[in-house]
Amino acid sequence: MVTKGLMADQLFLSYWLNGFTLQNMLRHYEKMLHLFPFSRLMMGASVFKVIPIAYSEPALIEQTFTMPEQSGDLVSSAKTFQNEDCSFRLESFWDLWQFDGEWKLAPARVALSCFGPAFEDAEEQLQIEFGIDALFLPQPELPNYARMAQYNIRSLLKLVHDLDDALSVDRRKLWSESGENFAEQLEVALRETSGARE
Repeated sequence: MVTKGLMADQLFLSYWLNGFTLQNMLRHYEKMLHLFPFSRLMMGASVFKVIPIAYSEPALIEQTFTMPEQSGDLVSSAKTFQNEDCSFRLESFWDLWQFDGEWKLAPARVALSCFGPAFEDAEEQLQIEFGIDALFLPQPELPNYARMAQYNIRSLLKLVHDLDDALSVDRRKLWSESGENFAEQLEVALRETSGARE
């Protein structure tokens, strides 16, 4: 993906849920996995990890699953390691428009995580890491950028809407690594791309 003139920043979606407990955490995680639009173009498996205590610790397990077909198997495996200080992380892909000489719909990396109440490196309970935020921002130096940016933005917003409807949300935050409120940036980006297409 070409990102000329943009500082690459990691993009995250975090959820804090009502009534989240050790006992029901995997039910919430399963809902997120069920709703996520996994890549149809990626050939290969997703990698599932169980990480104890903090990210600095080595994973307890690392398994491969084909998503979404094996999401039930993944959750069954996770139940074996269901502890307050564990996190579950699925490294996978979804399809976004990306520019590499030309625009192509191609797999983009994501990580979907669920955090036990005592996991040290997270305050939220569910998180999706989307990779670089430039995938969702207009890049006027690229041909036909407005239509492609709008497609990616709308894919992101649909996912957020679906998760909001399915989860018992206390609050959520769409944010970039620099700490900026990315939801506001998306609103600006949608206005800019709509204007560019008119």
